[in-house]
Amino acid sequence: MDSLISLAAEIADCRRCTRLVEWREQVAFEKRAAFREEEYWGRGVPGFGDPSAKVMIIGLAPAAHGANRTGRVFTGDRSGDFLFASLHRTGFANQSRARHVEDGLRLTDAYVTAAVRCAPPANKPTTKERDECLPYIERELKLLPDVQVFVALGQFGYQVTCSLLGVRPRPRFGHGVVVPLSQHGSDRVGHVVCSFHPSQQNTFTGRLTEPMLDDVFLMARELARLEPT
Repeated sequence: MDSLISLAAEIADCRRCTRLVEWREQVAFEKRAAFREEEYWGRGVPGFGDPSAKVMIIGLAPAAHGANRTGRVFTGDRSGDFLFASLHRTGFANQSRARHVEDGLRLTDAYVTAAVRCAPPANKPTTKERDECLPYIERELKLLPDVQVFVALGQFGYQVTCSLLGVRPRPRFGHGVVVPLSQHGSDRVGHVVCSFHPSQQNTFTGRLTEPMLDDVFLMARELARLEPT
């Protein structure tokens, strides 16, 4: 019987994409100097969060020295720091930082995942690699029956979210854009909420600010009919 636990194990053991497997393992062997004493995960990274989640957050892929090191999505890098701080402020996370898998972080009503499960070179997976990973997120969604709102982080995450949900035509991506699924060809009830990705390129330049990301998650709470924070 499929479960989030068995799916996580399958994702961790996946070796479908030769380029990604070679890169994630090379990074895990060579390491970054700041983490040279740590043992890198160096495998596929499963999703993480509340099995009863009403909000599903979909990012791009593990960071080479973030989730590829820690083994938990968006954990151990500055993008994750920005994301989980916002989730904490908006009532989805019990703490603001995500450092390692035993740091006590818990999510309530939210589940975080990625379109691609292995760290890609230059943070740019190919279309083929994206498509190879799509069945994993499809299975995750089936195992998360309460999800009503999908927060797409970045245009890549938005494209995968629309493919996953059968959104046609796909409205143009933009921060704060809300897509009602029933109005765009999907057989699901719910909404997609778009956000710029919390990458350093966006957060350091001010393209994405803390209030902007908080507003996205507050909107997600409202659309999922969760209690306000």
